[in-house]
Amino acid sequence: MSERKRFLLRLDPRLYTTLERWAADELRSVNAQIEILLREQAQRAGRLPSDDSGRSGPRERRDG
Repeated sequence: MSERKRFLLRLDPRLYTTLERWAADELRSVNAQIEILLREQAQRAGRLPSDDSGRSGPRERRDG
């Protein structure tokens, strides 16, 4: 597994609570939920290639 970049992120408590509930609904940690949301937005904005199969981060949960 490759090294992960760490940094401090300050959030409004209400936003954190929302993310915490959302992550629980998706069976993820808050950290994984934030990373997925950021990744999706970066792809939509054309800032991150959509083919990032070589990544080692959290995987998006798929309901089958």
